[in-house]
Formats: sequence, C-alpha cells, structure tokens
Amino acid sequence: MLKPQVQQSQSITTIFPISKPFFQGSGHVFLPVQASPSFKKSPKIRISMSRNNKIKALFGGSTEPTTKVKAVITVKPTIVNTILVDDEIQDLFGQSLELELVSAKLDPKTGSEKSTIKGSAQRKLAKDQSGQIVYEAEFKVPEDFGEVGAILVQNEQLREMYLNDVVLTGLQSGPITITCGSWIQSKNTVKDKRIFFTDKSYLPSQTPDGLKGLRAEELVKLRGNGQGERKASDRIYDYDVYNDLGNPDSDPETARPVLGGKEHPYPRRCRTGRARCKTDPKSESRSLSNYIPRDEAFADIKNAQFGAKLLYSVLHAVIPTVETLVVDKDLGFPSFTEIDKLFNEGINMPLPEALKEKSLWQSALPRLLKEATDTEKSILRFETPDAMERDKFFWFRDEEFGRQTLAGLNPYSLKLVTEWPLISKLDPAIYGPAESAITAELIEEEIGGFMTLEEALKQKKLFILDYHDLLLPYVEKVRKIEGSVLYGSRTLFFLNADGTLRPLAIELTRPPMDGKPQWKQVFSPSWQSTKCWLWRLAKANVLAHDSGYHQLVSHWLRTHCCVEPYIIATNRRLSTMHPINRLLQPHFRYTMEINALARQLLINADGVIESTFTPRTYSMELSSVAYDKEWRFDYEALPKDLIRRGLAVEDPNSPHGLRLTIEDNPHANDGLDIWAALGQWVTDYVNHYYPEKGLVESDEELQAWWTEIRTVGHADKKDEPWWPVLKTPDDLIQIITTMIWVTSGHHAAVNFGQYTFGGYFPNRPTIARDKMPTEDKTEEDWKSFVEKPELALLHCFPSKIQATKVMIVLDTLSSHSPDEEYLGKHMEQPWAADPVIKAAFERFSGRLKNIEAIIDSRNANENLHNRNGAGVVPYELLKPTSGPGVTGKGVPYSISI
Repeated sequence: MLKPQVQQSQSITTIFPISKPFFQGSGHVFLPVQASPSFKKSPKIRISMSRNNKIKALFGGSTEPTTKVKAVITVKPTIVNTILVDDEIQDLFGQSLELELVSAKLDPKTGSEKSTIKGSAQRKLAKDQSGQIVYEAEFKVPEDFGEVGAILVQNEQLREMYLNDVVLTGLQSGPITITCGSWIQSKNTVKDKRIFFTDKSYLPSQTPDGLKGLRAEELVKLRGNGQGERKASDRIYDYDVYNDLGNPDSDPETARPVLGGKEHPYPRRCRTGRARCKTDPKSESRSLSNYIPRDEAFADIKNAQFGAKLLYSVLHAVIPTVETLVVDKDLGFPSFTEIDKLFNEGINMPLPEALKEKSLWQSALPRLLKEATDTEKSILRFETPDAMERDKFFWFRDEEFGRQTLAGLNPYSLKLVTEWPLISKLDPAIYGPAESAITAELIEEEIGGFMTLEEALKQKKLFILDYHDLLLPYVEKVRKIEGSVLYGSRTLFFLNADGTLRPLAIELTRPPMDGKPQWKQVFSPSWQSTKCWLWRLAKANVLAHDSGYHQLVSHWLRTHCCVEPYIIATNRRLSTMHPINRLLQPHFRYTMEINALARQLLINADGVIESTFTPRTYSMELSSVAYDKEWRFDYEALPKDLIRRGLAVEDPNSPHGLRLTIEDNPHANDGLDIWAALGQWVTDYVNHYYPEKGLVESDEELQAWWTEIRTVGHADKKDEPWWPVLKTPDDLIQIITTMIWVTSGHHAAVNFGQYTFGGYFPNRPTIARDKMPTEDKTEEDWKSFVEKPELALLHCFPSKIQATKVMIVLDTLSSHSPDEEYLGKHMEQPWAADPVIKAAFERFSGRLKNIEAIIDSRNANENLHNRNGAGVVPYELLKPTSGPGVTGKGVPYSISI
C-alpha cells in the first residue's frame, strides 16, 4: 500500500496514477491508505480527480496550514452570575458561548464572504484580576483566512450575560481586542447571533469588503421596524413623542398634553410601543417601567450600588414613607428652628419595606437614613449643605444672591440689558400694559446717583433675570391650584467695580384675572424694616422662578431631554465601527436609563416636579414653551451661549477668542477652559479620520445621522435656518464638541451643586405658596404681615412635605457614584487601539489636569470675589474630577444621574 511520508500537523497533496477506486462519486474517489508511523491514527484521505487522469490525496481535510487561535472572553459579574446556579454549573462541563470568527476579506475565488471559523467557549473556575468571569475558546484558522474583522456570538445559557470583551491571541498579525460592552441574550430569547466588530474603526467607504454586509445588517436590526411593543431584551432604537407623562385611564386629573408636535414642540424620546390609553387615544398607557434598549441600562453591579437603583429606592420607598408621616400636606415650618432640626435631629420614620434589609438601606442611602435604636425604624437626617456649613446665614445676604446668579446652580439665565425701557412682547390686550414698572429714576437712585442709566447701559453694567414673558401666561392657571402662587418676574443687577453683582430691583407682575386689572410692583433692597421684609418675600418668589427654570429648562430640557435624540440617532445611523460612534458613546452612557426613570417618577403627572416646583401641573408644558422659544442647537455651544446673552464678545486677542463682560465669571472662565480642551481633543480625533474635507460630505452614515437628528429627533425645529451644515471636518468638530460639552460640562454645572445650593431650601425655594402682602392688600393680611413678617416668609416657602421631598431628591441627584467615569480619566479601548488617537487622548487628559490646578488657583485668588471670601463656597462645579458622594465638583463623561 502507498505510504506517503507526512508530518501530523501538515496537509499534503500526493499525486499518483489512478487504479480502481473503492468508491467514486461527485468527482472524488476514496482509497484506504496505510498510516504513516508519524500518525497515531490513520488519517482521513480524500482523493480528487485531476484532468491528467491523476488523483490528489488530501490529508487532514484541508489544503492549507492552520493557525491555532485562542479567544479569552470576559464577562462582567452580575447579581445572578456571581453565584453558580444550575445553568452555570453545567457551564463548567459544556459549552456556553458559540463564537464565529469573521474574515475582513472576501473569498478571491468566489467574491463572496468567507466561511466563518466556529468555536465553543467554556467557563473557567478562576476569575481574572479584575474579578470578571472568564471563558476560553480555541479556533483553527487557515492561513489564507485573512484579518479577523468581527465575531458572531450566541449565548447558549438560559440567562443573559454582559459580555465585556474578547481578546484573540495566536494570530500572525498579533493580538486583537474586540470590545463588546453589551448584553447577550439567551438564544432561547433571541435567535439571531450578535455581531461585534474589532476595535479598528472604519468610515463606511473604508469598510473591508468582508464586513460591509454585517455593517449594514447590524444597523437595520438596531432601527427595527417601528412596530409592536418593545421587550426588555430588545436593542431597538426608535422615536416617539412625550405622550406617556399622564395617566388618564387611572385618574382624569392626571391627563397631560402630548409634548412633540405643532401644538407643543418638543424633542423626541425613545419609543416603547405600549398600547394607547382608552380615555385618550393620543396618550400612551403607563407601566411599572419604561423600555430602553438593553445596552442603555445600568450594569447590575452599578445598578445595585447607585444611579437608577438608588433614585428608584428614594422615589418608591423613602418619599412615600415620609408622606405618610405628614398628616397636613399644606403644613409649613413654624420657625427657622424647625427647619434646622432637619439637619441636627432628623425625622423618626419607620424603615421603608423596600429597605428593611439593613445592609440595603445603609449602602443605598448612607447620607440620609441613620440607624435608630429600634431596628424597625430609622432617622431621616440630612447632611448640612456645604454652603450652610460655611455660613449659616449665607442665604439671607443680597451679595450672595448676586454671586449665586453667576457662580451658583443656574448660570444660564443671566443676560445683559441692552434695551430700555424693558417691554414685554406679550399681547397687552390679554396681559395688560407691556412696559415694565422699573424706571430709569429708580435704577439711578439704587446705584447711588454716580452714573446715569444711559452710562450704565453703555458700560454694560446692567444685567437681568427675565422670567416675565415665559411665566406670565401661566400665572392664572397655576393660581387655580391650591397652595400655589406665580408671578411674571424681572430682576435687575448692577455690576460693581469689584466684579460682583448687586441686586437693584425685582418686579412682580400678575396679569388681569378674576375681574381685576393687571397688578405689578417693584421691590428694592432697603434698610427700612417693612421694605426689607417685602424685598425678602419678592426675592423668595424670584428664587422659586429660577429654581423651576433651572430644573425644567437649564437642566432637564437642555441636557437630558435634548440629548436623547442624539443617542437614538447615533445607534440607528452610525455603525459601532464608525469612529464618531466610538467617540460619542462614552458621553451617552446611562442617559436613556435616567431619562426613562424621570418620565416614570419625576416629570410625570403628580410626580416630584409637579408636586414641589412652582409651575406645578404645567411644568412640562412650560418646558415645551421654553424649547419652542429659546432652544437652538448652535447656542448650546458655550461660547455662542455667552455671546447670545451678552456675557461675552468675540475678541481674537482674549483667551479662547472671547472677552467676558464680567471678568470674574466662574462658570464662564472654567467652562471655556474645558470647552477648549474638548475642542482640541475632538479636532485631533476628527482630523485623524477625516484628513480630507470631502470625506465628511461623502460619509453616508454620518450624513444620515445628522439629517435624522434634525428632521426626526428634533422634528419640530427641522426647518430652522440656524442648524449647522455638515460638509467639512470643521463643521463636524463644532457639532461634536457642542454635543459632548452639553453631556459633560453643561450638565455638571447644573446638576452636582443641587444639594450644595438647594439642600437648605430657604436659599432656593422651589415654590411660592402665598401672594405678596401688597397684592390686593387687605387690612387683616397687612396687619398679620407687619406683626410677624417672618411667618409670612415661612408660609411662602414650601410646605414640610414639599421641602423634605425636594431635599431627598436633590441629595440623590447631586451624588457621584463610587465608580464614576470622569472626563479624561478613562481611555476607551478603541481609542487606545490607535496610536494617534491614544496620544491625542493623553494630551487631552493632561490638559484637564492642568485645568484642575488653574481652578484651584482661581479659588485661592482673594481678588476674585465671586469665588473667594469669608464663608464663600469656592466654585468647583467644573473641576474635572471628584471623590464619590455629594462633593459639589466633578465632570463625568455623561448624564448618568
């Protein structure tokens, strides 16, 4: 018999003359061959017919040498798989993940995609150094397979798992990392195999031929077909209007208008596909949770420690328990001493059922719930906010009122006064005389007579908080809600020589209503006792207006709400291998989860916002009006926002090309430094992937992404002329920098100081419950005010239950997670995979460290009175990093709380 001499690891073709075959079929003959001594077992040999009447003996089933490739798969531990349960015990003895390697090249002979290389992964008992669960698989890859461009994964387990990454070793080209960061559903739930591309980024035109089909297929899956109700396991991104805030089927009083459309313009949210309400077909029915695509949810470990889980516990367990303790929902605080008891004594309360397990409430709410002697009870005691800790009477001082307008929680409302007199744009036939009651004589008297009004305007000395036209149409509606008062308001400030703002006047206006004419009055600071207390009451009203605007517009609308369409469009239109997708994803982490929870419990009908903030039932409708009248994408860029409000002018000789109208403007100074650092990072990144201008305009995915954001995600503003064009790398740099500034710097500036400045609610009351004593003054009301003006102020403040609810929520929203991901600290694996991008990120990280030092030096500068002084909280809201908890500093990548 023929004895071909071959090595066991090789595949050899032997040519010899044909004799009678033992079997012939399909152009092949098979002959028994005696094994070579080098084989432990006889090899299988396929004999193939050749044209010259010879045959080829093919040993080992392959004509090409193979390479042994090892895959190490890491899975993040979840609440379930930290303990070995039934299917995971079986895991140790059988396959649990099916993987297929995908070549980036087409078959040169057929022009079609090459066959995948399959392998089964098994779990290892030991975890890796970071505590992740490890699976391993082996593949035999032909040498002509080409570069691995992707893997296909199927989960054989009964439960979903969070696949972190896959590392392939043994390839001739070196190790390959495939960053997954995704939930893999059981094949019993989702039949389709998951597609993951390597960390190498490609523009659509640069996609290797072998991956083009998969690239398109994955995007189609993520877009879905717009039909049916979404399941928790889905990964489908689609749009819908805000039609799920009310619950008319349960209570007609909770019906709310649909936000999104001609009547109430608004950004779009993620579609859930739930059934419509029976009593209002325009509204969507509500459920215990709002769908978000599976990969947008918190990982279980993070979920258990912080974020949505913590906020969910607060809203579902703590607040309802507190509400049961208050018999009279309208009861206010009888004295400031009673307010102080919230911090030094607390409230005895039964431990919420959801937090009965001691370890749970201690880990979830360590700042709020203190252990009591009775294990069935706890003490709700608030931490003293930093501002109050430094100066107990900080909230009382007018200079602090002015300082916080610049360096406080809402730096986005102050504007330069450029026209005089101040005139409303509302219809005077409906709302009364349009001209403000604040006169030039009053202004000149308040600034001491050393400067005329004209000089003050010319020298850019007058600034305003103007909530007059936005709020006045809602005054009559809100006042119909018991325990609620609203005015249109204007507040004027004068810029002192030392750079601080001095409040000059507050105008409160009530439109004609209930048969009464328009009422308006101007209040000014005074040493005279009656005028002084009226000023304090007027200031409380303005602060309530500013609190509502901050929460509904500066915070919710401009960050959380307007960013959601960017997230949806990015996942629908930009492949995961697109470099812009990989640049943006860290800035979108967990935002949709937080937004979904907000729709469920915060901004919904009778939710926390409606029950505790001035606009009450009309809160979200007011947010829609602000979106319609004020929001522009181009103005979301910090430099343009400052210019729009008159707080800066273009100046090529000044830092960042802007000269600030108020030089000591902490938010502007620190924010522009971060804006510049972000801009340089984005510039380096974009120019690397788009070295030629034409590449941006020819990128079909990118163009579809920007078109969808404008025409679908922000459909109600699709025809606005101010939308930036997207033709060049510079256009893309400006668009991306604006987006990531909003998700990082802007959100940090309006979020993480909420407890610092609002935790002691007299500093920022969220609601005014009683009208000014001078409005339709009666002898009885005036006498009560004159005898006990402090009680009038306390009664204007939020009730006990309103204040307590807000304080609990603000403490939670102001907290950083122990594993917070701060701007510039963590390099994404796809960035690290490219040496050019890695170097650019390291430069970006270095700039942020330098900004930290600059901010510290500014806060130590005694000449900067808006951030330094006795009892003054230093401005650290834009200091890039922070420790965990309520710190009043730290800029995370994304809107994750």
